[in-house]
Amino acid sequence: MMKTPRLMAFDLDGTLAQHKTPLGEKNRSVLERLSKKYKLLMVGAGTCTRIFNQLGKFPIDIIGNYGMQYGEYNAETGEIEVLKSENAPVDREEVLRRAEAIREKYNLHEFKGETLEFHPTGALTFPVLGTKADIADKLAYDPDRSKRRVMYEYVCNLFHDYRVVIGGSSSFDIIPGEYGKYNALMKYLEERGMSKEDVVYCGDDYMEGGNDHDVLAGGIPFVKVDNYEMLEELLIQEGLL
Repeated sequence: MMKTPRLMAFDLDGTLAQHKTPLGEKNRSVLERLSKKYKLLMVGAGTCTRIFNQLGKFPIDIIGNYGMQYGEYNAETGEIEVLKSENAPVDREEVLRRAEAIREKYNLHEFKGETLEFHPTGALTFPVLGTKADIADKLAYDPDRSKRRVMYEYVCNLFHDYRVVIGGSSSFDIIPGEYGKYNALMKYLEERGMSKEDVVYCGDDYMEGGNDHDVLAGGIPFVKVDNYEMLEELLIQEGLL
């Protein structure tokens, strides 16, 4: 049984919903019930708008792009207001050269769309199957992340001036500077006079290289979600719902 928190923070893909798919009714109901007991927060890899839309516009504040964005729910408009959106410069020619080096080393030449995704913030995504791959192919490519763990050290070394995490089911997220879920969440807590002991974080990608790992490694109380369809039962077991 976990200590009762003031704040519950969530990853989205794999924790509340399938990757890049709408929030289902069961876990929407879970969030509604939790919202009556705790302040809720999303801590995501995608933009605030993408996360908000995937949640079916559930009323919740959102940390997006690993802390490069922050949005608050506006009850009057029913929309998310992006209050912060930071940017980092990108040497496009250099990072494209690095993306090509990954494809060359691991024979990843068959892909759809672009070889690298450039986000407005300056963050990057290396989609193994390309930016326009079919969602079914993405979900089937590497659900247990074993294929990308083989590549992980090489990609980290190649993008030594970025933070690299294994994202979703078929990509690497490449984040500038000191951005990351742990740092973003700690900044959010400090700005509101809270500490680690005031929050519980729920995430599925907690193994080394995963985009929730830094939260777990940082000592924030953590619920390991291995199956988003069992989230309700897991939270009941932990005494949080």
